[in-house]
Amino acid sequence: MTTPLLFTPFEIRGVRFENRIVVSPMCQYLAVEGRIQDWHRGHHARFALGGVGAAIVEATGVTREGRITWGCTGLYDDAHVPGMREIVEIYHAQGALAGVQIGHAGRKASTARPWEGAGPLEPGGPEPAWETIAPSAIPARPGWHTPRAMEAADFDHVREGFRAATHRALAAGFDFVEIHGAHGYLLHTFFSALANTRTDAYGGDLAGRMRLLLEVAEIVRSVWPEEKPVFYRATATDDAEGGITLDDTIALARALKARGVDVMDCSSGGIVTGVANAQPAAAPAPGHQVHLAAGVRRGADMATMAVGLIVDPHQAEAILQAGDADLIAIARELMADPNWPLRAAKALGVEDPYAVLPAPYAFYLRRRGEVSRQRT
Repeated sequence: MTTPLLFTPFEIRGVRFENRIVVSPMCQYLAVEGRIQDWHRGHHARFALGGVGAAIVEATGVTREGRITWGCTGLYDDAHVPGMREIVEIYHAQGALAGVQIGHAGRKASTARPWEGAGPLEPGGPEPAWETIAPSAIPARPGWHTPRAMEAADFDHVREGFRAATHRALAAGFDFVEIHGAHGYLLHTFFSALANTRTDAYGGDLAGRMRLLLEVAEIVRSVWPEEKPVFYRATATDDAEGGITLDDTIALARALKARGVDVMDCSSGGIVTGVANAQPAAAPAPGHQVHLAAGVRRGADMATMAVGLIVDPHQAEAILQAGDADLIAIARELMADPNWPLRAAKALGVEDPYAVLPAPYAFYLRRRGEVSRQRT
């Protein structure tokens, strides 16, 4: 029996993913001053016990003011390391890898949690607003706070934030690290001409708009061990006139690869809302971003991770079989069903599907299956 690609190992640098199912970073907004809480431990234990190959801890601020909300996790203080190490140990205990997504929210920082409106925080509110920075003084949305255009000291602060956060991710024991360059956050806004109107070395043409992104990649790679991979999550297209195109992202992927980045996690959107050049919103179709992972994989000869409404095991397997991606990132489907890997193993005809689970679960579920067959 041929093992489905979804359940074959993936090796990169010195790291081996036992299967291709990766928990996509999902912000929980329940940290306290950036620190992991019991909620995070339970959240990740569900996935670790479900048989995933790896997981990426949610968008984690490299500076305090770089968090999306006051409830976001951080790696801007040594006090954050012990909690992150606990999450790593939860996954390692079940044979899964653990990564962390590090980033700076830029002009989308200082916002309320989604279930509290997700709008900008108010200066005199219960959780006071803080100053935001961006490449240019352009609000993320109409009516939002206007960020301050970054100056030399801000660049130094951001660079040092990424450097220090990478050191702390290493101290916590993570197997890989992912740079967050998507969804309208700081690095994405530098890359997109819709948010970056600078006329200095960090704006203008594609090379200028990529400059900070590549500097951050070089910093992270210089800290991160040679035998461990670096991922980069990109908004591969802005889906708006004048914004990032897939060709732009392929050029970025080639430049990142030359600087030691190993995998591009291909997402989209996040830069424009309520402006004239945005395309009409439409309900996304299952796998609506897979073509981006495929384009980067072929155009830049770089490993990719596909993400975005990948919900069916046969769909995930087809993506891998077509050579469109190397890894499959799943978020809300895993939240709804932490045993999705078992469901996938059964659907794809894995000889012993229960082997994807920890031994105590596998033993009793095999017996449960035998009893069910006897009854029928």
